[in-house]
Amino acid sequence: MQDKILRITPTTLIVGIDVAKKEHWCRITDYRGVDLVKPFKINNNINGFEGLIRKIITCKEKNKLNKVIAGMEPSGHYWKALGWYLKLNENIEELVGVNPYHVKQSKELDDNSPTKSDKKDAQVIARLIRDGRFFDMYLPEDIYAELRILTNTRSQYLKKEKSAKCALIAVLDEY
Repeated sequence: MQDKILRITPTTLIVGIDVAKKEHWCRITDYRGVDLVKPFKINNNINGFEGLIRKIITCKEKNKLNKVIAGMEPSGHYWKALGWYLKLNENIEELVGVNPYHVKQSKELDDNSPTKSDKKDAQVIARLIRDGRFFDMYLPEDIYAELRILTNTRSQYLKKEKSAKCALIAVLDEY
């Protein structure tokens, strides 16, 4: 974890993103956790992603920062479009992920309340990044992406098959 903390310097801009189906909440902070702009929402589409990059560039230039680390919880599938966009964007030096369980556990530290708030989650994500509690995001490409999808799909269908067999055996045993 020490090497991750050392990646956060006084010239680092941290972007915490809480991903959702239609709108993502974003928090842009400096290395101390001070908000550089008010928390804001972006749409889960190209216009929203481009708006996020514009805000990042503006904050970076205004505060004379030279490195951007963006992070999110990679749960579900809604993060993938934004993840790929940020990974391929030249203005984002690092794309990282935070564990959803850590976000849930850390939420109570600030206000002693476990209530769900996307704005609050974006802040927690930014804080976890600042504290070095993140992992480097891996986005598989080409055949590796296809293999991952096929492997996951196969695993899901094997579970369904096993469940159906157990249900069938239970019905047959009963009659």
